[in-house]
Amino acid sequence: MDDLILKNNEAAAAYKADRRGFLKHGLLFTAALGFWTPLLARADEDEPVKKGRSMTFTNIHTQESFKGEYWYDGEYLPDAFGDIKTVLRDYRTGDKFPIDPRLMDILFVVQRRLDSFTPFNVFSGYRSPHTNAMLRETTNGVARGSLHMQGQAIDVNLPGTSLGALHRAGIRLKSGGVGYYPSSGFVHMDTGRVRNW
Repeated sequence: MDDLILKNNEAAAAYKADRRGFLKHGLLFTAALGFWTPLLARADEDEPVKKGRSMTFTNIHTQESFKGEYWYDGEYLPDAFGDIKTVLRDYRTGDKFPIDPRLMDILFVVQRRLDSFTPFNVFSGYRSPHTNAMLRETTNGVARGSLHMQGQAIDVNLPGTSLGALHRAGIRLKSGGVGYYPSSGFVHMDTGRVRNW
């Protein structure tokens, strides 16, 4: 347990996140469950452990993309998470916030389980409190305490993969919340408690 907590603290410091904020919002709990270990991010138990993990996604609102390695040989890469934070910023306000690395691991595993290497389309990453309040007034289904405001949620689709298949793959992973929004064209995934809708 102490070793996992130490790894969690090192990972938070490595990508220059607000360490206290992330520990407060659940990374410590997740570390205790072992999510930070490389083995859990493997798509298949027979697949050899690889040294790196890469991700590609495009923000549909800004057309900015991230493409590259975000984890290598047991370490989350600070420069990658700086770029990820920029691409996943609140496009309405320009506000940035540290993104929970577990989101990248969730997308990494889901994509491999679906045997798809098409880049994700991102509809929403970080959402500022101002944007969240505005959306609550104008849109159904926006939570007052949305995990988007903590950098712990993302709304995506995966071209070439049905939303239903993406939703089911997220549920099977059992690594957080998974929501299905076919009328909006995306699946919500977060690093909160395991639940689905």
